[in-house]
Amino acid sequence: MGQSPRLAAAYGGLLALQTAAASCLLWMILPVFRRMVSRLGEPQELEPRRLAILVGSVVVLQACYWVRLRCVPISAPFRNILVGHLLLFSSRASFFFGGAFFSLVFFRHVPELGALPPFGQAAAKGIAILAVLFSLFCYSLELERLGKAIEDAPGEGR
Repeated sequence: MGQSPRLAAAYGGLLALQTAAASCLLWMILPVFRRMVSRLGEPQELEPRRLAILVGSVVVLQACYWVRLRCVPISAPFRNILVGHLLLFSSRASFFFGGAFFSLVFFRHVPELGALPPFGQAAAKGIAILAVLFSLFCYSLELERLGKAIEDAPGEGR
């Protein structure tokens, strides 16, 4: 059962944007992660530029994910069990960093803080971290769905 070229192109575009946004998230967070590891317990402030890029990446990733999920069916360009397995592995691996970042922040960094920030600031930072983690989770689900679609034999279900 084929899919229209327009829907396949829309799917490819949305997946490319999600991949770019997820890559940007990881690229922007990696230096923060390194600082946190080397300076446990020190408050970490994000530069305005980095914060804007993180917020923009989360918004783009979430918008593309939900548009794709609600309006554009998955378009597997071919069927191949090995490629499907590699995408499934990538979906799991893409969330390794998110899990490591969450663990570092909540189980190692926060307990070392000399004083907790004001409630509003702590809540905003917590929401921001959860938004990044949720975005990475959504991206890993998207890769998993594509991997399963590529693994499926023609004629099998979605």
